Amino acid sequence: MTVAEALAIRSATAKRIDQLRARIVGNARYQEGDSPVEDPVALLAEAEQALGELEALIRRINRTNAATSLGEGTITDALARRDVLRQRHSVLTAAADAGAARNEFRHLRSELRTLTALPVSELRVRADQTAAQLRQIDADIQRANWTVTLLP
Repeated sequence: MTVAEALAIRSATAKRIDQLRARIVGNARYQEGDSPVEDPVALLAEAEQALGELEALIRRINRTNAATSLGEGTITDALARRDVLRQRHSVLTAAADAGAARNEFRHLRSELRTLTALPVSELRVRADQTAAQLRQIDADIQRANWTVTLLP
């Protein structure tokens, strides 16, 4: 199994756990004289089993990512870099958008104008460069995910 396949299984398992949680909560209480639609104890046992499977899968994915070289580091290093690039891009675009905002209108010429304190065009260039780096590292990670076999 490749890392990409394991990630897909991890996602499906996490969704199944969320659905089980909702079913457990929905059947935890019932009115006297009725019975729950589903057995919450059995659902809880199923959720526990799925959680165990999820933990084992996450451990294998993390172990594989830490042991697999990618560029100048490991996949784990690349994932950390990607997360920071996403945050950097978000900060840069938010700053550029705030600096470029033109939603304040003056009714009279005597009212003070609003000026920007940020170099908007420079921020946009930096955001574009960061987005390009983000796309490249994401492609590298995806490529590795489809070629690397999951460790036991």
